[in-house]
Amino acid sequence: MQFTSDNAAAVHPSVWKAMMAADAPDAPYDGDALSRRLDAAFTDLFERECAVLWVATGTAANCLALAALAPPHGAVVCHREAHIEMDEAGAPGFFLHGAKLLLADGESAKVTPQTLAAVVDPIRDDVHQVQPHAISITQASEYGCVYRPAEVAAIAAFARSRKLGLHMDGARFANAVAHLGCSPAEAAGDVDALSFGFVKNGAMGAEAIVFFDVEAARTIRYRRKRAGHLQSKGRFMAAQILAMLEGDLWIANARAANAAAAGIAASARDRLLHPVEANEVFLTCTLAEREALRAAGFAFYDWGPDAARLVTSWDAQAEHVAALAAAIAGL
Repeated sequence: MQFTSDNAAAVHPSVWKAMMAADAPDAPYDGDALSRRLDAAFTDLFERECAVLWVATGTAANCLALAALAPPHGAVVCHREAHIEMDEAGAPGFFLHGAKLLLADGESAKVTPQTLAAVVDPIRDDVHQVQPHAISITQASEYGCVYRPAEVAAIAAFARSRKLGLHMDGARFANAVAHLGCSPAEAAGDVDALSFGFVKNGAMGAEAIVFFDVEAARTIRYRRKRAGHLQSKGRFMAAQILAMLEGDLWIANARAANAAAAGIAASARDRLLHPVEANEVFLTCTLAEREALRAAGFAFYDWGPDAARLVTSWDAQAEHVAALAAAIAGL
C-alpha cells in the first residue's frame, strides 16, 4: 500500500489516450499543433496572457524558470527547506551557472515578507556581496501547507519593493488550488513564473513552465535546448498537459488526493506536525511504530528520527486509506 510519493501513482487513463491520439506525424520539437495550443490554454486558465514551455521534470521547470529571473552572479531567496535547496542536487547552481540560493525561515516551510527581509535587507549594495534577484516560493509548501492569496500578495509586494522577480514552485499547485477553493489566478497571485506540476497529479512525464512575463520565455527557449530538454517529439509532452486541463481533470485529481490525506489526518490527531492542507501528512512516529506500519504493508518515507511522511495521490484506493487511518489510530 503505497504512500511514499505521488510520483509513484499511476498515469491517468485520459493521459494515455491523449498520448496515443498524438501518435501521428506532426512538426517536431515544439512546432506541433498541440504545443502551439498551450499559450492559449493557460491564458484562459489564468485569465491573463501567458507563454508556456513544456519540460519533462520539475527540477528542469524550476531551474529554467529561475534562469529567467536571476543572472549567474546573483542569488535567489527561498525557504531553507525548499525543494530547490534540499532535493535538486545543486541543479539551480548548474542551470543558473553559479547563482546562489539564500535561505529564509518560516513556519511549515513558508516564507513571509518579514523572514525574507531578514535575509535581503542586510545585504550591502556593493560588488563584494551576492545580490538577490528573485524569490522562489512553493505552493503547496514542502510540508503540504498552502499560501493564501493574501500571503502571496504580501510576498509579491515585498518582491516589487526590492525589485526582485518572483517564482512559484507549483509541483503541487493543483492540490493548493483544490484546498483553497479559489481560481488558479488567485492561488498564483502576481508571480512572474510558475512551475505548474502535472507529473504528481496524473501525467506521465510533463511539466509546464508558465511565464506571465511573456518576454522572459523567449530566452528560456534557448536555455531549454541548451540544457537538453527540448524533446524532438514534443507533441507527447503537450498532449499530457492538455489532457490534464481538459474537463478540469487536474483539479479533480488534486481533490481526490487531498481528500485521501484528510482521511488519514483525521486518525492522526495529536501526532500531526503540520496542518494537512494538501496531500501530505507529517506525523510523529517512533521507529517501532514505523516498523509496525511497514510490517502491516504500508510504504512511506521516514522524516527524521521520530517522524514519517505520508503522501496520497489521485488514485489512492479507499480501502488502503481506510486501512492506514485505522493502523495509525491503533498505534
